[in-house]
Amino acid sequence: MSADLGFVHRYLPGEDESSPTLLLLHGTGGNEEDLIPLGQELAPGAAFLSPRGKVSEYGAPRFFRRLAEGVFDQEDLLLRTHELAEFVEAASAEYGFDRSKLVAVGYSNGANVAASTILLHPGLLRAAVLFRAMVPFEPDLTPDLSGMPVFLAAGRMDRMIPPDNTQRLADILDEAGADVDLRWRDTGHPLTYEEVGEAKEWLSEVLPKLSSAQDRGK
Repeated sequence: MSADLGFVHRYLPGEDESSPTLLLLHGTGGNEEDLIPLGQELAPGAAFLSPRGKVSEYGAPRFFRRLAEGVFDQEDLLLRTHELAEFVEAASAEYGFDRSKLVAVGYSNGANVAASTILLHPGLLRAAVLFRAMVPFEPDLTPDLSGMPVFLAAGRMDRMIPPDNTQRLADILDEAGADVDLRWRDTGHPLTYEEVGEAKEWLSEVLPKLSSAQDRGK
């Protein structure tokens, strides 16, 4: 665990200093352990930074409050997104990982806070794998996400997320210049092995292309 840094979390170093770091963001009711096996499947040898959401919904950890299913507390979302960004920056200083190779992997609530972080803190994350993500908010100003690779995995039969909501998120990211790869499957909210395999293949192509911070600037 080492330092708390504002979040209960796990950090597992990568194979070497050049390894990418996956920011693992769990769904409602998960914790800092939940997505580590997924991360190890997606990117063997990577470092993993896995925080636990600080909001409790009837005892279930989340990354921000919601007023009802699919209805987000926008004020809390804003606050928690900034907190998460500060945590990532503090963790980078604490553990010494290369922020130019930081990739978010989020599921459901974790994917939503990752999407919010992408929109509010462009440049903090260099790529993202978002499983079952929704629009966190409609941005007033379109951020510059030029060339940022984003993998979205969605289920056409997901009872928690209307397909047009995920499509709108893809459109927002695309309008901001991100390189969006939206994959649909005839499935519900739970993840499938096929999607994990697709995300792994996608990451195997994206991770080697992540340039250093010196090359791209801040």
